Amino acid sequence: MDAPNVLVLMSDEHQARAMGCAGHPFVRTPNLDALAARGTRFADAYTPSSICVPARASFATGRYVHQTRMWDNAMPYDGSIPGWGHALQEKGVPVESIGKLHYRSEEDPAGFDIEHIPMMVAGGVGMVWASIRKEDERVSGKGRMLGDYIGPGDSKYTDYDAAVTRRTVDWLTDRASANDRRPWCLYVGLVAPHFPLVVPQEYYDLYPLDGLPRPKLNPRDGHPRHPWVEKQNGFNDSEAKFENEEERLRAMAAYYGLCTWLDHNVGQILKALDASGQADNTVVVYTSDHGDNVGARGLWGKSNLYLESVAVPMIMAGPGIPVGTCGTPVSLIDLSATIPALFGAGIDGAAGIRPLDAIAREPDDPERVIFSEYHAAGAVSGAFMLKKGRWKYHHYIGFPPELFDLQEDPEETTNLADDPAFRDVVAMMGAELRKICDPEKTDARAFDDQAALIERMGGRDAALGLGAPGATPPPELKP
Repeated sequence: MDAPNVLVLMSDEHQARAMGCAGHPFVRTPNLDALAARGTRFADAYTPSSICVPARASFATGRYVHQTRMWDNAMPYDGSIPGWGHALQEKGVPVESIGKLHYRSEEDPAGFDIEHIPMMVAGGVGMVWASIRKEDERVSGKGRMLGDYIGPGDSKYTDYDAAVTRRTVDWLTDRASANDRRPWCLYVGLVAPHFPLVVPQEYYDLYPLDGLPRPKLNPRDGHPRHPWVEKQNGFNDSEAKFENEEERLRAMAAYYGLCTWLDHNVGQILKALDASGQADNTVVVYTSDHGDNVGARGLWGKSNLYLESVAVPMIMAGPGIPVGTCGTPVSLIDLSATIPALFGAGIDGAAGIRPLDAIAREPDDPERVIFSEYHAAGAVSGAFMLKKGRWKYHHYIGFPPELFDLQEDPEETTNLADDPAFRDVVAMMGAELRKICDPEKTDARAFDDQAALIERMGGRDAALGLGAPGATPPPELKP
């Protein structure tokens, strides 16, 4: 069988449960639902790190963050570690990108023949100021992370997504009429539902404020945060910066509206794929780089280990892909192995990563271990997540751990780590974690690498002025 084309669609900050096909009670995603209905939805998928740049470097290479040593949003992928794009280039497969990459520079050999309107880290360096993580040295986040204005309208991000969608539609049309009949791979990076929380009016109106649920486990309702999370959130406490309760509800409505705006753009792309006559021979994958808390525990954005932040949507459809739901836990780095495998190639990724289509064709393996880590903005120490079977374990350097039984407590409301009845489970999960990395040594290495970066940038005072204050600005778009 000839290799299919491969179309990879990656959004930014899309909470895994915020899709109709994932059972969300009110979020409208008809195009993603239709994609899932003709393929496999991986119901238990995770990011290797719950922040953009490290997650995307891991996706590019198929390696964990502690293996790439691209710890935070000031350490972008530069192509120096070969990844799936390079594997396709070596195989002679046309491979291009359109949209957000969040790599270092368009000039880097990142594994694409052409990068169309790419969004890279600001200034080629990213958020250097946020690499200062020690509690007595860091500064609070600059401005309001979610944006100065929240609500209906247009932003540079919605304009950019519209441009990325148009370029993708044109690319698919042009490719269908090209003389080159080789199977191709196209990566498309959309930014919604990433903040700023501004969305076109028609999508905002889908989510009336009086119908939105009250977020779970808010500290103002008497639910204390874990101490590591409290310190991390203190770096830029979005909940505290809302003007009033109505603005907080507008933030929720705008986020969910952006999910539907994203779905609209995915629909435009898939419609163009079908119209081009290439749909029957194209494997389509949809995912996101990480999730968003959307007010759970009084948290906004990503940057922690809870499911809202660390779980991602993952859908795969096309020739040879089973139809149904796969319960085996998977990671974005499994997708890194999937793309080259579809063309008969491979990458030197992390131990244990496997192509998603192979996983989908096998019986569910709920005991498969999944790992994630966080060493970036606001983190006063490293944080590590291990998922195995019903158990989800959070290991914080210098802070007590968390343990959740997702079978009995899928909303992660009750930390079992301090309960003597679960002492053996905590020990088992800690031992499994140490099979992947030494958390203390990894934490020390991250701080050392970040200190070296700050020194190269001219020291702390110079570093504080380097990088975007919040959302990375998109490239300038030609009229």
